[in-house]
Amino acid sequence: MGAKVESIDATKSYTRKDFISDQNIRWCPGCGDYSILAQMQRVMPEICEELNMPKENIVFVSGIGCSSRFPYYMNNYGFHTIHGRAPTIATGLRVSRPDLQVWVITGDGDGLSIGGNHLMHCLRRNIDVKILLFNNRIYGLTKGQYSPTSEIGKKTKSSPFGSIEKPINPLSIAIASKASFIARAVDTDVTNLRDILLQTARHRGSAFVEILQNCNVFNDNAFSSYTDRSVKEYRMVYLKDKEPLIFGKERDKAITMRPASSGILEPQIVNVKDVDASTLLKHDESSTSTALSYLLAQLDEEEFPVPLGVFRNISKPLYGELLDDQIAEATKKLGKGDFFKHLRSGDIWTV
Repeated sequence: MGAKVESIDATKSYTRKDFISDQNIRWCPGCGDYSILAQMQRVMPEICEELNMPKENIVFVSGIGCSSRFPYYMNNYGFHTIHGRAPTIATGLRVSRPDLQVWVITGDGDGLSIGGNHLMHCLRRNIDVKILLFNNRIYGLTKGQYSPTSEIGKKTKSSPFGSIEKPINPLSIAIASKASFIARAVDTDVTNLRDILLQTARHRGSAFVEILQNCNVFNDNAFSSYTDRSVKEYRMVYLKDKEPLIFGKERDKAITMRPASSGILEPQIVNVKDVDASTLLKHDESSTSTALSYLLAQLDEEEFPVPLGVFRNISKPLYGELLDDQIAEATKKLGKGDFFKHLRSGDIWTV
């Protein structure tokens, strides 16, 4: 994809220009994808230097959708694959080529509708693949049908009287699949987005990042109720490891847990000055339990601030390494196999 790749030089120092391809960008003016692309091109030189990695060892794999044009605009190797199957292609590539850093670019339709099954198994296996899901809560490429993440009552070309389906929560899918790195960012919040991309690149294991991305043509201002500059300080909370969930312009609001009438603890918003600091809910991204990350992902955005940042960041064995160990052990026990002999063994017959 993109411009012709030069010979590999692991010692080369890169700039953003080295990751800008010669392809004309075919996104609508004002699309949030431009911001995500720009931040990715900015962080890549830093990642290559930090990991001592040539840019030719970084690969972008995409499915179908507006976001899936991404590999064309990055000046390194990539695949524009088929609808929903990008995680499958990425899995095969990463397992067979452990020297590569593999990214998947997908959207809420591509990744959570036809591709939901493939995404889930890529995450649960802990494939060392980094999945960025651009969530604009609409099908943009096919001109504005409701998607798996569209809110109830959403009126679109395919739901003229309003969607009657409860939307999928992308982060909850990733948490249930036990991805080892899970985060959320916003397309226009470039500082936080850049930080999330850097952390994603450094992580070893299955990484999932939901990026809230505005489609200004078919679903404009989908997230403005909490991303708009006039309200964001009260409507968003940035997750910081081992720190309480404090927000507000004066940093005077926080989230704590209270017992409900049923006896189950539930979150509530409190004034920091009115409670003991020890009662405030603290984030723990390295917890092996998914209870806290799931609770944060499920916070009602109408009632609570929307969490941004890293929800989960743990270390666990990589699928590729476990597979290599298993192959080595089997070879040690049984000797080197003959593929064609094995293929013709067992219950076979000639027609």
